[in-house]
Amino acid sequence: MGKAEFLSPKAIGNRIKSKGLQKLRWYCQMCQKQCRDENGFKCHCMAESHQRQLLLASENPDQFMDYFSEEFKNEFLELIRRRFGTKRVHNNIVYNEYISDREHVHMNSTQWETLTDFTKWLGKEGYCKVDETPKGWYVQYIDRDPETIARQQELEKKKKQDLDDEERSAKFIEEQVRRGKEGKEGETSFFTELKRENEEEKVAFSLNKGPSTSAATSSKSSTSLGPSALQAATASVKRKEASHSSESKEKKKKSALDEIIEMEEQKKKTSRTDYWLHPNIVVKVLTKRLGDNYYKKKGLIKDVQEKYTAIIKMVDSGDKLKIDQAHLETVIPAPGKRVLVLNGAFRGSEAILDSIDEKKFTALITLDSGHLKGRKVDVPYEDISKLA
Repeated sequence: MGKAEFLSPKAIGNRIKSKGLQKLRWYCQMCQKQCRDENGFKCHCMAESHQRQLLLASENPDQFMDYFSEEFKNEFLELIRRRFGTKRVHNNIVYNEYISDREHVHMNSTQWETLTDFTKWLGKEGYCKVDETPKGWYVQYIDRDPETIARQQELEKKKKQDLDDEERSAKFIEEQVRRGKEGKEGETSFFTELKRENEEEKVAFSLNKGPSTSAATSSKSSTSLGPSALQAATASVKRKEASHSSESKEKKKKSALDEIIEMEEQKKKTSRTDYWLHPNIVVKVLTKRLGDNYYKKKGLIKDVQEKYTAIIKMVDSGDKLKIDQAHLETVIPAPGKRVLVLNGAFRGSEAILDSIDEKKFTALITLDSGHLKGRKVDVPYEDISKLA
């Protein structure tokens, strides 16, 4: 019987079947060949190439099993790390995603007979935290990446520093309260009962105002002073009034625009952060750990998790990745395109890229949102990225 034509229904059906997953019992791991039915698998087993692979495997079977086991373990752990991170997840969910790739290493060619055995082995070797529940086995990836550990140590150090500052301020307040209580105890006053020796005698109180007495004494002292002292006093008062008036004039000279500029400069010094990820911007992948298919490729940030992790959708393939900001960089578009400010005083503002200074590694942008719309500012390359 001849081969079916390329666009015939049978040929199209065969191509659709070959793309999807096939039955595991008709897969040859040594030759990495998937057969479609029992007859095809039987013919493959009688082929000369298959017989040669069996002879090679029979010489050192442990070497081949260790190789397939290592490949299976690495790909399984990479999927957990990239897809689920350090979240607790059912092992069967991870395994179903793993076998969705038709080129995966099959478990029947490894040293583990079942998925439960493999899960227990991951917990025993310290790759994951595993626990058994009535619903099955759950795994949680243990991230030992040096960069992740360093970032966690920095966060813990920052939290500890904040707690130290709070404790220091609390101790200072307690010390102030204690000193205040000690001062009050030193100035204790004793109250006596008000008694009259003679019942017919009237009780009279003298309420003298402090300022009036001081004014009277000052007037007496001033009259006793000579005219030269009075002239010196009036001259000093005039000098003080002149200095106060000059300071008030200088304050009045500052316009509202100058105050806004000062506020923006102060913002620039205090508003920079160590995280810059933002949804709906275009970024570029810089790590080779995900494979050459994603290296130096552009993607769109769909979501940001915990400020430092982004869920991106690749522009070329449409794949979704979970990746740290340390493995990403911003994308500078052509002049005239829209960008988003990711750091500094204008963080979160949309702008239009005017020009690029390659010597200073800065870009001139025109703000297109906020109360400073229309203002032109220079920002570093890493502070802006292309908007989707």
